Amino acid sequence: MAWLILAVAGLLEIVWSLALKKAGGLTRPGWGALGIGTALLSLGLLTYALRDLPMGTAYAAWVGIGTIGVAAVGVLLLGEPVSRRRLAGLAAITAGVVGLNLIGG
Repeated sequence: MAWLILAVAGLLEIVWSLALKKAGGLTRPGWGALGIGTALLSLGLLTYALRDLPMGTAYAAWVGIGTIGVAAVGVLLLGEPVSRRRLAGLAAITAGVVGLNLIGG
């Protein structure tokens, strides 16, 4: 159950990042409130998951889910560029998270 909670927390990272992008430097209060609220919820779920998961592994997975997700949203919804180097970096992040899970329990 802790891994499911952690996955939801990671997915909320994508939501809050996109909301803060839409907030335009907090000039759009609705988007800003959504971003801050989902960031707090994401952090709260991470904290809850940490009761049962190793800290380093859980944090790496949480950040990894958010990083990969935000990068994908940037490309798919915001028209950000895709390059081999960027994809290689994202693959390295994924490999690191998977590696930590395999050796970290």
